[in-house]
Amino acid sequence: MGKLKSILLILFFSGILLIAACSKKEPTAPRGTPTGDAVSDEKSVTIYKSSTCGCCSAYASYMKKKGFNVKVIDMPDLTPIKEKYGIPYILQSCHTLVIGEYFVEGHIPVEAINKLLSEKPDIKGIAMPGMPSASPGMPGSKTSDFVISAVNKDNTYPEFVRM
Repeated sequence: MGKLKSILLILFFSGILLIAACSKKEPTAPRGTPTGDAVSDEKSVTIYKSSTCGCCSAYASYMKKKGFNVKVIDMPDLTPIKEKYGIPYILQSCHTLVIGEYFVEGHIPVEAINKLLSEKPDIKGIAMPGMPSASPGMPGSKTSDFVISAVNKDNTYPEFVRM
């Protein structure tokens, strides 16, 4: 009888271990890490812009030429999008691009976006305020470096890259 009891205990605990292993959830990615469809299609972006903004349309064309699948959404007021993604007022620009769980605020060169996607930092997004001359979608000559900020989850915004 003692041997049967030992076998039953072994089977019982083996069953518990098997159930625990099968019910283990996959770890979730931290915010700022593209998941699901965003991983398989990192080239799909949504640009939120005003319907009357020509430079934003030029930026959408720039992104298409760089190989991105671009969906453009015209809005009468961009405030809800900027609030949704927590874009600090001082870093806001004329349009907001969303890719995966990141935002890209302003006329940011594709090289900075590619850096964001390859490094996958644990941030909300990147931003370059205003409409700098000669930035993608903007006319004119480049007069200074493009300084692109990372927007951290605590709303600090250190330099992400300078181009």
